[in-house]
Amino acid sequence: MSRKVEILDTTLRDGEQTSGVSFTEGEKLRVAQMLLAELKVDRIEVASARVSDGEFRSAKMILDWANVHGYGEAVEILGFVDGDISLQWIKDVGGHVINLLCKGSRKHCEKQLKKTLEEHLADIAKTVSIAQEMGIKVNVYLEDWSNGMKDSPDYVLEMVQGLEKMAVNRIMLPDTLGMLNHIQTSEYCGIMTKNFPDMKFDFHAHNDYDLSVANVYSALECGFTGVHTTLNGLGERAGNVPLSSVIGIVKDHLGYEMKVDESKLYQTCKLVESFSGIRIPANKPLIGEFVFTQTSGIHADGDNKDNLYQNSINPERFGRTYSYALGKMSGKASIKKNLDELGIQLSPEETKKVTAKIIELGDKKESISKEDLPFIIKDVLGTQVVDPSIRIMNYSLSVAQGLKSMATLSIEVNGKVYEKTAGGDGQYDAFMNSLNLIYQELNKELPKLVDYEVQIPPGGETDALVITTITWQGDKRFKTKGLDSDQTVAAIKATIKMLNIIENNI
Repeated sequence: MSRKVEILDTTLRDGEQTSGVSFTEGEKLRVAQMLLAELKVDRIEVASARVSDGEFRSAKMILDWANVHGYGEAVEILGFVDGDISLQWIKDVGGHVINLLCKGSRKHCEKQLKKTLEEHLADIAKTVSIAQEMGIKVNVYLEDWSNGMKDSPDYVLEMVQGLEKMAVNRIMLPDTLGMLNHIQTSEYCGIMTKNFPDMKFDFHAHNDYDLSVANVYSALECGFTGVHTTLNGLGERAGNVPLSSVIGIVKDHLGYEMKVDESKLYQTCKLVESFSGIRIPANKPLIGEFVFTQTSGIHADGDNKDNLYQNSINPERFGRTYSYALGKMSGKASIKKNLDELGIQLSPEETKKVTAKIIELGDKKESISKEDLPFIIKDVLGTQVVDPSIRIMNYSLSVAQGLKSMATLSIEVNGKVYEKTAGGDGQYDAFMNSLNLIYQELNKELPKLVDYEVQIPPGGETDALVITTITWQGDKRFKTKGLDSDQTVAAIKATIKMLNIIENNI
C-alpha cells in the first residue's frame, strides 16, 4: 500500500506571523472552512493560547463551527508548558488538541528556561497529565530541534525518550530558523525514525535558504508521516513551506497519498492572497498566474501538434487551464490559440499582420492580454470584431478631505444616453457606483471585480504612465487593462473595455 502523508496547515497560526499580516475573525473562519471542508487538509493549527482576546474569539468561532460539522479534533492550538493555563484557554474555546511548545535544544532549555532537561521533562509531564484529565490530546513541538540535532543530539534523544513515556500523540520537529539543507535533514530525521520507529513525527520547515521543499522531501523519505505547511508560503522571515509545493512533490515525485483535494487549491490560495494582502508571485509553482502560461510560439506550436511542451503538472488538476502569452515571443500558433478561445476567425494573411503588431507591442514592453486582441485587430485590420456599443460620453469625479468622493457618469449604450450620480469611498468606487445604477436601470448585471492591480514604473515621475489591470468574474474570469497617467482614468479605460467585452459576449 502507498504511504499516506498527513498535512497540518498552520496558515492561521504560523502564517499569521508574516510581517504585516493579521486576519480578522471572519477571515479566519472562512479560511478554516476552506481548508477543512473544501481543500480537505487533515488538520489545521488556528491560534496560540493566551495571545489576545481577538485570538480567543476567532479560535472559538472556528471551533464552534468545526465541532458542529465533525472537524473538532482536526483543529489544533499552540499552547505552553504552564500547568493548566493554556489547557483551560483551549477548553474554553471548545478545543480538543494542544500542540505543546517544548524546547528541542539544550541551549534553549538552559538559556531561555534556565532549567535542566530533567526539570523541563517534569514540567511537561505535569501539563500532559492535566491534559489527560481534561480530555485534551497532546502533540509536542520541539522548538529549535534542528539546532538541537546539530549541537546537542544527546539532549534531543533523551527528550524524546522521556516523551515516549507520556501520553503524546505526535512529536513535531521544526527547523525553527530554516537552517537545514536536504542532506542534514535526511541525517537528522533518519536518526529520529531509527531510534523511535513507533513514534509519529511531523516535520515543520521554514524557508530561510529556499530549501524548505527539499527538506520536506528528505523528511518524508526518512519515514515521517506528517508535514506542516502554510498557504502561499506565509510565515515569519522567508516563510514556511508552501502547501502547493508539498502537494507536487508528495504526489508526483514520492508517489505517496494525500487527502487534499487539488482542484480546490488555487481558489483557496487566492482567498488567502486577498485576506493577507500578500500577492502570490506570478511564477510560484502550481498557484502563480504564469505557471500554466506558454510564452514561446515554438511551445504553442508543439502543443498544437502533440502536447510536446506539457508535463505531468496538468493545470486541470488544480482547477486551472493552459494559456498562451501574447508578446514579442508570440508566433502564429500562440495567436491562433487565443483567437480560437475568443471565437474569432482570421485568414493566414490577417493572422500574420496581427502577429507582427503584437511582436511590435511586446518589444515596447507593453502588456497584452487575450481580451486586448479584438481591439488590436480593429487597429491593424480596420475590422471591427468588437462593436463599441458602449461609449463614455462624459464623467466628472470629485474628491474632498473628510467627504465621500462623487462621480457623475454619462454613457451611451446602443445609441441611448444614460446619466447617474453616486458617491463612494474614492473616485473609482464612486464611478462604479454610478455605473451600477445605470446597469440596474438596464436590468443588466455587471461582473464582479475580483482583483485590481496598479503598475507604476520604478522611479517614475508624477506624470508616469500607469497600467491598471482589473480582473472580472462573470460567466468566466477575464482581465482588462487601461493605460493613462492618472490611475483612476486608467481604471475607467479598463472598465469600458470590460463593458464592451460582455456586451459582445467575447
